[in-house]
Amino acid sequence: MKRIGILTAGGDTPALNATVHGAVVRANQRRVEVYGFIKGYSALLNPSVPYVHLNPLFTEIPELDPTRGGTVIGASRAFVDSDDKETIAQIADRLTQLKIDGLICVGGDGTLSGLQPFAELFPVVLAPKTIDNDLGLNHRNEPDEWERVPSADPPGYRYQLGRSLSRFELDGMVNYVTPGYATAVFDSVQGLQRVRTTAESHRRIGIVEVMGRHSGYIALGTAYGQPDIILVPEFPVRIPALVDRVRELYELQKNVVIVCGEGIVGEDGRELGAKRETHDPAGNVSLSGASDALRDVLIDHFGDLYFQQFRRAESAKAAVFTRKVGHTQRGGRPILFDRFHAAELGGKAVDMLLEGKNNAIAILQWNHARGFYVDSYDGNAFRDRWGVIHARYLHPSFYDEELMRPSKVGVEYMLPIFTNAIGHADIEAIRQTVFDAGSLFRPYHSVNTDINKRIRYLQAPD
Repeated sequence: MKRIGILTAGGDTPALNATVHGAVVRANQRRVEVYGFIKGYSALLNPSVPYVHLNPLFTEIPELDPTRGGTVIGASRAFVDSDDKETIAQIADRLTQLKIDGLICVGGDGTLSGLQPFAELFPVVLAPKTIDNDLGLNHRNEPDEWERVPSADPPGYRYQLGRSLSRFELDGMVNYVTPGYATAVFDSVQGLQRVRTTAESHRRIGIVEVMGRHSGYIALGTAYGQPDIILVPEFPVRIPALVDRVRELYELQKNVVIVCGEGIVGEDGRELGAKRETHDPAGNVSLSGASDALRDVLIDHFGDLYFQQFRRAESAKAAVFTRKVGHTQRGGRPILFDRFHAAELGGKAVDMLLEGKNNAIAILQWNHARGFYVDSYDGNAFRDRWGVIHARYLHPSFYDEELMRPSKVGVEYMLPIFTNAIGHADIEAIRQTVFDAGSLFRPYHSVNTDINKRIRYLQAPD
């Protein structure tokens, strides 16, 4: 291969630039050109195919900074319908005209679903990213354990995990952790620690909502911020037990901090928050309002009198507040763990293409003997018997439902990721940039302005 393409698809994460940078560095070593397609799959759907040459003369462009959050080549949630053979053929023809010999897609489970139809026409591999940490398998046979059961909602069925016949071991996980997850937890923990002191000072109950869709990995990771209660989507919220625990803690310490994943469900299996459908190949939904719904539950159960009798608040509404960490989890400088391993995975994706792999994913593995290392895995092995790729759920052994906290196994899972996740350069970057006096005088300069000067086209746009 002489020239490959790379794109970043789906939602942004802190380590996307690090992944692209790792791919370009490795391509330079292998003397391969890299074209970066602008805004993910949308570039391929555009007849003009906007792109940037990321390594002219086998030197990466200066805008490609692995410490910068987001992606300099842009991202979008556009995708290609796998049944639209005509469009897929057009995309293959456009890549042929650009003399692209292979394609790297950086993304999550939706991106993996979207790239697989391309594999019938040209080589394509995935470098993983997602703050949700839901791209992977708890064990190799997990796709075979999914069941399709009748449902009253369209299309008349839904998927659920059946009984597992495999013994779970941390060493047996496929894609142990994804780039972006560690930084998202770092951001969430910092926000959580600030909420705690406010709750303590004003004798309040704070509910902090974190992202993660239907996987509870980010919520689990916030244990580093020492919340009193953690609620994850994989375990339905048992309201009586929750209320009793909140009451016990509040009467002991005069404040309570609760973390909830955005996809938490009630005992009826329905999301506590509202939802609206997105448009990606994985059929994901965008969730909002879990913390607000939880606040309403606590207000109803405690009532105004409970707080008034202790002279801690004039009403239950005043005593219980919510905060969403929100999009800060997806942005900003990636911490060392994410930067390092994202670059490794980007480089591995290049090697996979040059080794002749197709419809495959670069994965980050871990075991007790070797620690973290990169490997490759067949993309089709992520599909269930109906061809669907499912987001990875938090394994049940990671969570203690009674204590509403990580279990011993959950702690053992997180320790390799976070023990040395922050580097000296991360701390120094904070010291040098947060209160840089020059920021008071200089307007913000967007990297998009510089990248735009480098954009080229297969054919000039109208």
